[in-house]
Amino acid sequence: MRPFLSLSPRATGIAAALVTVTIWTSFIVIARASADPTRGGALNPFDLAMARLLGAGAVLLPLGWWLVRRDRARGAGESSIFGLSPLSLRVTASVGLFGGLLYCLLAYSGFVYAPAGHAAVLLPGSLPLWTMLLAILFLGTRISRAQATGLALIVAGDVLVGGSSLLRAFDGGEVWKGDLLFMVTALCWACYSVLARKHMLDAVRATVAVTVFAFVIYVPVYLALLLLQWVPGHFLTAPADQLVFQMVFQGLGSVVISGITFTKMIQYFGPVRSTMLTAVVPGLAAGSAVLFLGEPMQWNLAAGLALVTLGILFGVRAVAAATPPSAAPPVTTAVRGVET
Repeated sequence: MRPFLSLSPRATGIAAALVTVTIWTSFIVIARASADPTRGGALNPFDLAMARLLGAGAVLLPLGWWLVRRDRARGAGESSIFGLSPLSLRVTASVGLFGGLLYCLLAYSGFVYAPAGHAAVLLPGSLPLWTMLLAILFLGTRISRAQATGLALIVAGDVLVGGSSLLRAFDGGEVWKGDLLFMVTALCWACYSVLARKHMLDAVRATVAVTVFAFVIYVPVYLALLLLQWVPGHFLTAPADQLVFQMVFQGLGSVVISGITFTKMIQYFGPVRSTMLTAVVPGLAAGSAVLFLGEPMQWNLAAGLALVTLGILFGVRAVAAATPPSAAPPVTTAVRGVET
Protein backbone atom coordinates (compact mmCIF):
# COMPACT_ATOMS: atom_id res chain seq x y z
CA MET A 1 0.00 0.00 0.00
CA ARG A 2 1.36 3.37 -0.96
CA PRO A 3 1.89 5.76 2.01
CA PHE A 4 -0.12 9.00 2.21
CA LEU A 5 2.88 11.22 1.54
CA SER A 6 3.46 9.48 -1.81
CA LEU A 7 -0.09 9.85 -3.10
CA SER A 8 -0.45 10.79 -6.75
CA PRO A 9 -1.11 14.48 -7.54
CA ARG A 10 -4.70 13.63 -8.50
CA ALA A 11 -5.35 11.74 -5.26
CA THR A 12 -3.76 14.55 -3.25
CA GLY A 13 -5.91 17.17 -5.01
CA ILE A 14 -9.12 15.20 -4.45
CA ALA A 15 -8.26 14.56 -0.80
CA ALA A 16 -7.45 18.25 -0.28
CA ALA A 17 -10.77 19.27 -1.87
CA LEU A 18 -12.73 16.88 0.35
CA VAL A 19 -10.99 18.11 3.51
CA THR A 20 -11.49 21.77 2.56
CA VAL A 21 -15.18 21.44 1.77
CA THR A 22 -15.76 19.35 4.92
CA ILE A 23 -14.08 21.89 7.20
CA TRP A 24 -15.82 24.90 5.61
CA THR A 25 -19.21 23.18 5.87
CA SER A 26 -18.56 22.02 9.43
CA PHE A 27 -17.47 25.51 10.47
CA ILE A 28 -20.91 26.95 9.78
CA VAL A 29 -22.75 24.17 11.59
CA ILE A 30 -20.39 23.93 14.58
CA ALA A 31 -20.15 27.70 15.03
CA ARG A 32 -23.96 27.97 15.16
CA ALA A 33 -24.26 25.04 17.56
CA SER A 34 -21.57 26.57 19.80
CA ALA A 35 -22.62 30.25 19.74
CA ASP A 36 -26.42 29.84 19.87
CA PRO A 37 -27.35 30.64 23.50
CA THR A 38 -30.50 28.49 23.30
CA ARG A 39 -28.37 25.34 22.88
CA GLY A 40 -26.68 25.73 26.25
CA GLY A 41 -23.09 26.09 25.07
CA ALA A 42 -20.51 27.19 27.64
CA LEU A 43 -18.68 29.62 25.32
CA ASN A 44 -19.86 32.96 23.94
CA PRO A 45 -18.62 34.46 20.63
CA PHE A 46 -15.67 36.19 22.30
CA ASP A 47 -14.64 32.91 23.96
CA LEU A 48 -14.81 31.17 20.57
CA ALA A 49 -12.57 33.85 19.07
CA MET A 50 -10.12 33.26 21.93
CA ALA A 51 -10.11 29.51 21.26
CA ARG A 52 -9.63 30.07 17.53
CA LEU A 53 -6.64 32.35 18.02
CA LEU A 54 -5.00 30.15 20.66
CA GLY A 55 -5.37 27.05 18.48
CA ALA A 56 -4.09 28.73 15.34
CA GLY A 57 -1.41 30.67 17.20
CA ALA A 58 0.07 27.52 18.68
CA VAL A 59 1.10 26.52 15.15
CA LEU A 60 1.40 29.76 13.20
CA LEU A 61 3.31 31.92 15.70
CA PRO A 62 6.28 29.50 15.78
CA LEU A 63 6.05 29.24 11.99
CA GLY A 64 6.17 33.03 11.70
CA TRP A 65 9.20 33.16 14.03
CA TRP A 66 10.97 30.61 11.83
CA LEU A 67 10.07 32.37 8.56
CA VAL A 68 11.37 35.72 9.84
CA ARG A 69 14.69 34.23 10.96
CA ARG A 70 15.11 32.33 7.70
CA ASP A 71 14.50 35.55 5.75
CA ARG A 72 16.97 37.45 7.92
CA ALA A 73 19.61 34.79 7.34
CA ARG A 74 19.11 35.27 3.60
CA GLY A 75 19.23 39.05 3.94
CA ALA A 76 15.70 39.47 2.56
CA GLY A 77 12.12 39.98 3.65
CA GLU A 78 10.40 42.16 6.21
CA SER A 79 9.17 41.53 9.74
CA SER A 80 7.10 43.09 12.51
CA ILE A 81 5.37 42.45 15.85
CA PHE A 82 8.32 41.10 17.85
CA GLY A 83 9.69 39.25 14.85
CA LEU A 84 6.65 36.94 14.59
CA SER A 85 5.04 38.34 11.42
CA PRO A 86 6.92 37.90 8.12
CA LEU A 87 5.27 41.06 6.73
CA SER A 88 5.70 44.76 7.45
CA LEU A 89 3.72 46.29 10.33
CA ARG A 90 1.49 48.29 7.97
CA VAL A 91 0.52 45.27 5.90
CA THR A 92 0.25 42.98 8.92
CA ALA A 93 -2.08 45.40 10.71
CA SER A 94 -4.34 45.93 7.68
CA VAL A 95 -4.78 42.28 6.73
CA GLY A 96 -4.87 41.19 10.36
CA LEU A 97 -7.63 43.64 11.25
CA PHE A 98 -9.97 42.60 8.45
CA GLY A 99 -8.99 38.97 7.86
CA GLY A 100 -8.39 38.00 11.46
CA LEU A 101 -9.75 40.11 14.30
CA LEU A 102 -12.95 41.56 12.82
CA TYR A 103 -13.75 38.47 10.77
CA CYS A 104 -13.93 36.02 13.65
CA LEU A 105 -15.60 38.39 16.13
CA LEU A 106 -18.34 39.38 13.68
CA ALA A 107 -18.90 35.86 12.36
CA TYR A 108 -19.26 34.23 15.76
CA SER A 109 -21.51 37.08 16.94
CA GLY A 110 -23.74 36.54 13.91
CA PHE A 111 -24.34 32.91 14.89
CA VAL A 112 -25.89 34.10 18.17
CA TYR A 113 -28.86 35.56 16.28
CA ALA A 114 -29.20 33.84 12.91
CA PRO A 115 -29.41 30.15 11.98
CA ALA A 116 -26.70 28.28 10.15
CA GLY A 117 -28.83 28.14 7.00
CA HIS A 118 -28.71 31.93 6.74
CA ALA A 119 -24.95 31.90 7.24
CA ALA A 120 -24.64 29.26 4.51
CA VAL A 121 -26.19 31.70 2.05
CA LEU A 122 -24.99 35.10 3.26
CA LEU A 123 -21.35 34.40 4.20
CA PRO A 124 -20.19 32.88 0.89
CA GLY A 125 -22.96 34.60 -1.06
CA SER A 126 -22.05 38.14 -0.07
CA LEU A 127 -18.33 37.62 -0.56
CA PRO A 128 -18.21 37.75 -4.39
CA LEU A 129 -20.40 40.88 -4.38
CA TRP A 130 -18.23 42.80 -1.89
CA THR A 131 -15.00 41.58 -3.47
CA MET A 132 -16.04 42.69 -6.94
CA LEU A 133 -17.21 46.10 -5.75
CA LEU A 134 -13.97 46.71 -3.83
CA ALA A 135 -11.90 45.49 -6.77
CA ILE A 136 -13.70 47.94 -9.06
CA LEU A 137 -13.18 50.83 -6.63
CA PHE A 138 -9.60 50.21 -5.54
CA LEU A 139 -8.00 47.95 -8.15
CA GLY A 140 -9.63 49.30 -11.30
CA THR A 141 -11.10 45.89 -12.17
CA ARG A 142 -13.62 45.82 -15.00
CA ILE A 143 -16.70 43.65 -14.72
CA SER A 144 -18.09 41.74 -17.68
CA ARG A 145 -21.76 41.30 -18.48
CA ALA A 146 -21.59 37.63 -17.49
CA GLN A 147 -20.01 38.47 -14.14
CA ALA A 148 -22.66 41.12 -13.56
CA THR A 149 -25.33 38.50 -14.19
CA GLY A 150 -23.74 36.19 -11.63
CA LEU A 151 -23.59 38.97 -9.06
CA ALA A 152 -27.22 39.88 -9.73
CA LEU A 153 -28.22 36.28 -8.96
CA ILE A 154 -26.22 36.43 -5.72
CA VAL A 155 -27.84 39.71 -4.68
CA ALA A 156 -31.27 38.26 -5.39
CA GLY A 157 -30.48 35.24 -3.22
CA ASP A 158 -29.20 37.45 -0.39
CA VAL A 159 -32.35 39.60 -0.54
CA LEU A 160 -34.59 36.54 -0.39
CA VAL A 161 -32.85 35.31 2.76
CA GLY A 162 -32.02 38.54 4.56
CA GLY A 163 -35.05 40.53 3.44
CA SER A 164 -37.58 38.31 5.18
CA SER A 165 -35.76 38.49 8.53
CA LEU A 166 -35.44 42.26 8.16
CA LEU A 167 -39.19 42.57 7.71
CA ARG A 168 -39.74 40.52 10.87
CA ALA A 169 -37.54 42.97 12.81
CA PHE A 170 -40.60 45.20 13.18
CA ASP A 171 -42.26 42.35 15.12
CA GLY A 172 -39.35 42.05 17.52
CA GLY A 173 -37.32 39.44 15.63
CA GLU A 174 -33.53 39.39 16.00
CA VAL A 175 -32.48 37.16 13.10
CA TRP A 176 -31.83 40.26 11.00
CA LYS A 177 -28.99 41.18 13.37
CA GLY A 178 -27.22 37.93 12.53
CA ASP A 179 -27.88 38.37 8.81
CA LEU A 180 -26.40 41.86 8.94
CA LEU A 181 -23.37 40.61 10.87
CA PHE A 182 -22.81 37.87 8.29
CA MET A 183 -22.85 40.37 5.44
CA VAL A 184 -20.41 42.69 7.27
CA THR A 185 -18.24 39.64 7.99
CA ALA A 186 -18.13 38.89 4.27
CA LEU A 187 -17.23 42.54 3.63
CA CYS A 188 -14.28 42.24 6.05
CA TRP A 189 -13.02 39.14 4.27
CA ALA A 190 -13.45 40.88 0.92
CA CYS A 191 -11.30 43.76 2.24
CA TYR A 192 -8.66 41.23 3.25
CA SER A 193 -8.82 39.52 -0.15
CA VAL A 194 -8.39 42.81 -2.01
CA LEU A 195 -5.49 43.84 0.25
CA ALA A 196 -3.81 40.47 -0.26
CA ARG A 197 -4.26 40.81 -4.01
CA LYS A 198 -3.00 44.41 -4.00
CA HIS A 199 0.17 43.50 -2.08
CA MET A 200 0.58 40.14 -3.92
CA LEU A 201 0.87 38.28 -0.64
CA ASP A 202 1.97 34.69 -0.31
CA ALA A 203 -0.88 32.62 1.15
CA VAL A 204 1.17 31.14 4.00
CA ARG A 205 2.78 34.43 5.04
CA ALA A 206 -0.56 36.23 4.86
CA THR A 207 -2.23 33.61 7.07
CA VAL A 208 0.64 33.82 9.57
CA ALA A 209 0.50 37.64 9.65
CA VAL A 210 -3.28 37.66 10.11
CA THR A 211 -3.03 35.26 13.05
CA VAL A 212 -0.09 37.04 14.67
CA PHE A 213 -1.83 40.42 14.60
CA ALA A 214 -5.16 39.12 15.92
CA PHE A 215 -3.42 37.01 18.58
CA VAL A 216 -1.24 39.81 19.94
CA ILE A 217 -4.07 42.36 19.95
CA TYR A 218 -6.91 40.18 21.24
CA VAL A 219 -5.60 37.39 23.47
CA PRO A 220 -3.81 39.45 26.17
CA VAL A 221 -6.58 42.07 26.31
CA TYR A 222 -9.42 39.55 26.55
CA LEU A 223 -7.50 37.44 29.07
CA ALA A 224 -6.96 40.50 31.28
CA LEU A 225 -10.64 41.43 31.06
CA LEU A 226 -11.61 37.88 32.05
CA LEU A 227 -9.25 37.88 35.04
CA LEU A 228 -10.65 41.23 36.18
CA GLN A 229 -14.21 39.90 35.58
CA TRP A 230 -15.04 42.94 33.46
CA VAL A 231 -16.58 40.86 30.66
CA PRO A 232 -19.14 38.01 30.87
CA GLY A 233 -16.85 35.45 29.26
CA HIS A 234 -16.58 31.80 30.30
CA PHE A 235 -13.26 30.81 28.77
CA LEU A 236 -11.54 30.37 32.15
CA THR A 237 -14.39 28.34 33.65
CA ALA A 238 -15.68 26.32 30.68
CA PRO A 239 -15.22 22.53 30.61
CA ALA A 240 -11.77 21.53 29.36
CA ASP A 241 -13.15 19.20 26.68
CA GLN A 242 -15.11 22.06 25.07
CA LEU A 243 -12.07 24.34 25.12
CA VAL A 244 -9.82 21.72 23.57
CA PHE A 245 -12.37 20.87 20.89
CA GLN A 246 -12.87 24.51 19.88
CA MET A 247 -9.12 25.22 19.86
CA VAL A 248 -8.49 22.19 17.66
CA PHE A 249 -11.38 22.73 15.26
CA GLN A 250 -11.69 26.54 15.12
CA GLY A 251 -7.95 27.19 15.22
CA LEU A 252 -6.03 24.19 13.92
CA GLY A 253 -8.77 22.97 11.59
CA SER A 254 -10.48 26.08 10.24
CA VAL A 255 -7.37 28.25 9.99
CA VAL A 256 -4.31 26.02 9.58
CA ILE A 257 -5.47 22.77 7.97
CA SER A 258 -8.06 24.28 5.64
CA GLY A 259 -5.51 26.89 4.58
CA ILE A 260 -3.05 24.17 3.61
CA THR A 261 -5.60 21.94 1.90
CA PHE A 262 -7.09 24.84 -0.07
CA THR A 263 -3.63 25.72 -1.36
CA LYS A 264 -3.07 22.08 -2.33
CA MET A 265 -6.44 22.03 -4.06
CA ILE A 266 -5.50 25.08 -6.12
CA GLN A 267 -2.19 23.47 -7.07
CA TYR A 268 -4.03 20.57 -8.69
CA PHE A 269 -7.40 21.96 -9.85
CA GLY A 270 -6.42 25.60 -10.44
CA PRO A 271 -8.15 28.65 -8.93
CA VAL A 272 -11.25 28.60 -11.14
CA ARG A 273 -12.12 24.91 -10.73
CA SER A 274 -11.34 25.15 -7.02
CA THR A 275 -13.86 27.96 -6.59
CA MET A 276 -16.44 25.91 -8.46
CA LEU A 277 -15.81 22.98 -6.12
CA THR A 278 -16.25 25.14 -3.04
CA ALA A 279 -19.53 26.46 -4.43
CA VAL A 280 -21.11 23.29 -2.99
CA VAL A 281 -20.45 24.60 0.55
CA PRO A 282 -23.67 26.69 0.85
CA GLY A 283 -25.87 23.75 -0.09
CA LEU A 284 -24.01 21.27 2.10
CA ALA A 285 -24.00 23.64 5.07
CA ALA A 286 -27.71 24.42 4.76
CA GLY A 287 -28.54 20.71 4.40
CA SER A 288 -26.33 19.84 7.38
CA ALA A 289 -28.08 22.51 9.46
CA VAL A 290 -31.42 20.88 8.69
CA LEU A 291 -30.07 17.40 9.44
CA PHE A 292 -27.97 18.03 12.55
CA LEU A 293 -29.45 21.20 14.06
CA GLY A 294 -33.09 20.68 13.17
CA GLU A 295 -33.37 24.00 11.34
CA PRO A 296 -36.31 24.38 8.96
CA MET A 297 -35.65 24.68 5.24
CA GLN A 298 -38.06 27.49 4.38
CA TRP A 299 -38.92 28.30 0.78
CA ASN A 300 -37.08 31.63 0.75
CA LEU A 301 -33.95 29.99 2.17
CA ALA A 302 -34.06 27.22 -0.44
CA ALA A 303 -34.64 29.72 -3.25
CA GLY A 304 -31.91 32.04 -1.98
CA LEU A 305 -29.51 29.12 -1.68
CA ALA A 306 -30.19 28.07 -5.26
CA LEU A 307 -29.71 31.62 -6.59
CA VAL A 308 -26.47 32.20 -4.66
CA THR A 309 -24.97 28.86 -5.74
CA LEU A 310 -26.01 29.49 -9.36
CA GLY A 311 -24.57 33.00 -9.21
CA ILE A 312 -21.22 31.78 -7.87
CA LEU A 313 -20.97 29.08 -10.54
CA PHE A 314 -22.10 31.49 -13.27
CA GLY A 315 -19.52 34.08 -12.29
CA VAL A 316 -16.69 31.56 -12.01
CA ARG A 317 -17.48 30.04 -15.43
CA ALA A 318 -17.51 33.55 -16.90
CA VAL A 319 -14.04 34.18 -15.48
CA ALA A 320 -12.83 30.83 -16.78
CA ALA A 321 -14.10 31.59 -20.28
CA ALA A 322 -12.44 35.01 -20.32
CA THR A 323 -9.09 34.00 -18.78
CA PRO A 324 -6.46 32.23 -20.91
CA PRO A 325 -4.50 29.47 -19.13
CA SER A 326 -1.31 31.55 -19.13
CA ALA A 327 -3.07 34.30 -17.17
CA ALA A 328 -3.96 32.13 -14.18
CA PRO A 329 -2.48 33.52 -10.98
CA PRO A 330 0.38 31.64 -9.35
CA VAL A 331 -0.49 29.40 -6.43
CA THR A 332 1.59 31.43 -4.00
CA THR A 333 -0.61 34.49 -4.44
CA ALA A 334 -3.97 32.74 -4.33
CA VAL A 335 -6.28 33.76 -1.52
CA ARG A 336 -9.18 31.68 -0.27
CA GLY A 337 -12.54 32.60 -1.73
CA VAL A 338 -14.56 31.52 1.34
CA GLU A 339 -12.91 31.75 4.73
CA THR A 340 -13.80 29.80 7.79
